[in-house]
Amino acid sequence: MEAVLTRNFGQRRLAMLLLGSFAAVALLLAVGGLYGVIAYSVARRTQEVGIRRALGAQQADILRLVLRQALMLSLVGVAIGIAGAFALTRFLKALLFHVTATDPAVFAAMAVLFAVVALAASYIPARRAARIDPMVALRIG
Repeated sequence: MEAVLTRNFGQRRLAMLLLGSFAAVALLLAVGGLYGVIAYSVARRTQEVGIRRALGAQQADILRLVLRQALMLSLVGVAIGIAGAFALTRFLKALLFHVTATDPAVFAAMAVLFAVVALAASYIPARRAARIDPMVALRIG
Protein backbone atom coordinates (compact mmCIF):
# COMPACT_ATOMS: atom_id res chain seq x y z
CA MET A 1 0.00 0.00 0.00
CA GLU A 2 2.87 2.37 0.79
CA ALA A 3 4.35 1.79 -2.65
CA VAL A 4 1.04 2.64 -4.30
CA LEU A 5 0.71 5.82 -2.26
CA THR A 6 4.31 6.82 -2.96
CA ARG A 7 3.79 6.24 -6.67
CA ASN A 8 0.54 8.23 -6.73
CA PHE A 9 1.66 11.15 -4.61
CA GLY A 10 5.36 11.21 -5.52
CA GLN A 11 4.98 13.78 -8.28
CA ARG A 12 2.71 15.98 -6.16
CA ARG A 13 5.12 15.78 -3.25
CA LEU A 14 8.03 16.76 -5.52
CA ALA A 15 6.03 19.63 -7.02
CA MET A 16 5.12 20.94 -3.58
CA LEU A 17 8.71 20.58 -2.37
CA LEU A 18 9.92 22.61 -5.34
CA LEU A 19 7.18 25.17 -4.84
CA GLY A 20 8.09 25.50 -1.15
CA SER A 21 11.77 25.89 -2.03
CA PHE A 22 10.98 28.60 -4.56
CA ALA A 23 8.79 30.34 -1.98
CA ALA A 24 11.67 30.34 0.53
CA VAL A 25 14.03 31.78 -2.08
CA ALA A 26 11.41 34.41 -2.97
CA LEU A 27 11.12 35.37 0.70
CA LEU A 28 14.89 35.78 0.95
CA LEU A 29 14.92 37.91 -2.20
CA ALA A 30 12.08 40.04 -0.84
CA VAL A 31 13.96 40.60 2.43
CA GLY A 32 17.13 41.55 0.57
CA GLY A 33 15.21 43.86 -1.75
CA LEU A 34 13.36 45.54 1.10
CA TYR A 35 16.61 46.03 2.98
CA GLY A 36 18.15 47.60 -0.12
CA VAL A 37 15.22 49.93 -0.72
CA ILE A 38 15.08 51.10 2.89
CA ALA A 39 18.87 51.51 3.09
CA TYR A 40 18.84 53.54 -0.14
CA SER A 41 15.94 55.66 1.10
CA VAL A 42 17.74 56.37 4.37
CA ALA A 43 20.95 57.25 2.51
CA ARG A 44 19.04 59.67 0.27
CA ARG A 45 17.44 61.31 3.30
CA THR A 46 20.69 61.81 5.26
CA GLN A 47 20.37 65.61 5.22
CA GLU A 48 16.72 65.46 6.30
CA VAL A 49 17.60 63.17 9.18
CA GLY A 50 20.50 65.45 10.10
CA ILE A 51 18.20 68.48 10.15
CA ARG A 52 15.67 66.59 12.27
CA ARG A 53 18.44 65.62 14.69
CA ALA A 54 19.75 69.23 14.77
CA LEU A 55 16.25 70.49 15.57
CA GLY A 56 15.98 68.13 18.53
CA ALA A 57 14.67 64.81 17.26
CA GLN A 58 15.82 61.98 19.46
CA GLN A 59 17.24 58.70 18.17
CA ALA A 60 13.98 56.95 19.06
CA ASP A 61 12.04 59.45 16.92
CA ILE A 62 14.25 58.78 13.88
CA LEU A 63 14.10 55.03 14.47
CA ARG A 64 10.31 55.18 14.67
CA LEU A 65 10.11 57.31 11.50
CA VAL A 66 12.17 54.90 9.41
CA LEU A 67 10.47 51.79 10.80
CA ARG A 68 7.02 53.29 10.16
CA GLN A 69 8.02 53.99 6.55
CA ALA A 70 9.23 50.41 6.14
CA LEU A 71 6.09 49.01 7.74
CA MET A 72 3.83 51.00 5.40
CA LEU A 73 5.84 49.81 2.42
CA SER A 74 5.64 46.19 3.57
CA LEU A 75 1.90 46.40 4.31
CA VAL A 76 1.27 47.64 0.78
CA GLY A 77 3.33 44.70 -0.47
CA VAL A 78 1.41 42.27 1.73
CA ALA A 79 -1.92 43.61 0.43
CA ILE A 80 -0.78 43.26 -3.19
CA GLY A 81 0.62 39.81 -2.45
CA ILE A 82 -2.61 38.59 -0.85
CA ALA A 83 -4.63 39.88 -3.79
CA GLY A 84 -2.27 38.12 -6.20
CA ALA A 85 -2.36 34.93 -4.17
CA PHE A 86 -6.16 34.88 -4.20
CA ALA A 87 -6.08 35.39 -7.96
CA LEU A 88 -3.67 32.49 -8.47
CA THR A 89 -5.26 29.95 -6.12
CA ARG A 90 -7.30 28.30 -8.86
CA PHE A 91 -4.05 27.17 -10.52
CA LEU A 92 -2.78 25.59 -7.30
CA LYS A 93 -5.96 23.74 -6.31
CA ALA A 94 -4.90 20.61 -8.18
CA LEU A 95 -1.64 20.41 -6.22
CA LEU A 96 -3.13 20.73 -2.73
CA PHE A 97 -4.10 17.77 -0.59
CA HIS A 98 -6.39 18.13 2.45
CA VAL A 99 -5.93 21.91 2.43
CA THR A 100 -8.14 24.53 0.84
CA ALA A 101 -6.54 26.90 -1.62
CA THR A 102 -7.76 29.93 0.30
CA ASP A 103 -6.90 28.80 3.84
CA PRO A 104 -7.24 31.97 5.96
CA ALA A 105 -4.79 30.75 8.59
CA VAL A 106 -2.04 30.32 5.99
CA PHE A 107 -2.73 33.72 4.45
CA ALA A 108 -2.71 35.41 7.85
CA ALA A 109 0.44 33.60 8.97
CA MET A 110 2.31 34.54 5.81
CA ALA A 111 1.18 38.17 6.05
CA VAL A 112 2.38 38.39 9.65
CA LEU A 113 5.62 36.58 8.80
CA PHE A 114 6.36 38.96 5.94
CA ALA A 115 5.60 42.03 8.06
CA VAL A 116 7.89 40.79 10.84
CA VAL A 117 10.66 39.93 8.38
CA ALA A 118 10.26 43.34 6.71
CA LEU A 119 10.61 45.11 10.05
CA ALA A 120 13.66 43.03 10.90
CA ALA A 121 15.23 43.82 7.52
CA SER A 122 14.60 47.55 7.98
CA TYR A 123 15.90 47.68 11.53
CA ILE A 124 19.58 47.96 10.49
CA PRO A 125 19.06 51.01 8.21
CA ALA A 126 16.79 52.54 10.86
CA ARG A 127 19.47 52.18 13.53
CA ARG A 128 22.05 53.65 11.15
CA ALA A 129 19.76 56.63 10.51
CA ALA A 130 19.17 57.14 14.22
CA ARG A 131 22.91 57.36 14.85
CA ILE A 132 23.57 60.03 12.21
CA ASP A 133 25.55 62.94 13.62
CA PRO A 134 23.77 66.18 12.61
CA MET A 135 26.99 68.04 11.79
CA VAL A 136 28.30 65.28 9.55
CA ALA A 137 24.93 64.89 7.82
CA LEU A 138 24.67 68.60 7.09
CA ARG A 139 28.24 68.75 5.69
CA ILE A 140 27.57 65.88 3.25
CA GLY A 141 25.10 67.89 1.16
